[in-house]
Amino acid sequence: MTNRLKIGEFSRLCRVTVRTLRHYEETGLLVPDIVDMETGYRYYSISQMQKMQGIIRLKKLGFSLEEIRDLYEESDHEPGIRALEEKMRICEEELLRLRERREHLEAMIDSHKKLERMEKIYIESLPAIIVASHRAVIASYEEIGRLCYEVIGPEMARLGCECVQPGYCFTFEHGGYKPKDIDIEYCEQVTEKGRDSAIIKFREMPAVPQAVCMKAYGPYEGLHEHYVELFSWMEKEGWQCTGNPRCVYVDGIWNQEDPSKWLSIIQVPAERVDTKSEKEV
Repeated sequence: MTNRLKIGEFSRLCRVTVRTLRHYEETGLLVPDIVDMETGYRYYSISQMQKMQGIIRLKKLGFSLEEIRDLYEESDHEPGIRALEEKMRICEEELLRLRERREHLEAMIDSHKKLERMEKIYIESLPAIIVASHRAVIASYEEIGRLCYEVIGPEMARLGCECVQPGYCFTFEHGGYKPKDIDIEYCEQVTEKGRDSAIIKFREMPAVPQAVCMKAYGPYEGLHEHYVELFSWMEKEGWQCTGNPRCVYVDGIWNQEDPSKWLSIIQVPAERVDTKSEKEV
């Protein structure tokens, strides 16, 4: 046993865990040189350290344990050009996905920073967009979450809809505000028009030059109070509604359990009353 290493010694020298070595033994990738049947002690040879380093190197190149085992069953123990080129292709795909993920994360961070800087009520323009929409009559605002998860989300996934990042989804009410039996239309911005289904309709929404916007925190049942506050402010400041108000859902039950921290943004297409009067003159 003088030229053999116990499993603990071998793991320290190779910088792998004993658990990893036992897993490699179970899969047949690296079996101890000797197993003492009386004590159960496992001994590895010095030459097996080279194989262990080869396994570590191949793992870093993206080869699975099964692929590595197959390589060691061959004579050269090294991947060929085709295998290496395939790993290169997979690396490129992973890099592309990571770049896209980073862009999405940066966009979300910028969006949150923008929201933090904004006043409670502010003015901004809304760009022209393509949306996937669903119109339904719901009993109350509490039904919005269920509608999204059980109906709209699965259908958009089935249709292969690609949403923008960060996401932009909103609702507006047909026929004005009602406390119950609400005729509501849910819209989510997508990258391109798809084919309409019985549940989802695609349409283009024109740009809005000016919208009076307000951040509203709290559960959806309290949205009407925020609408009243915003329209009172608009009347006082000389703004007039020119289109359907949108309620944009930023934070909700999907990422925030506390309803008091749910964030919605009310966007009201509007123009100043005095500006309109000057145009008519």
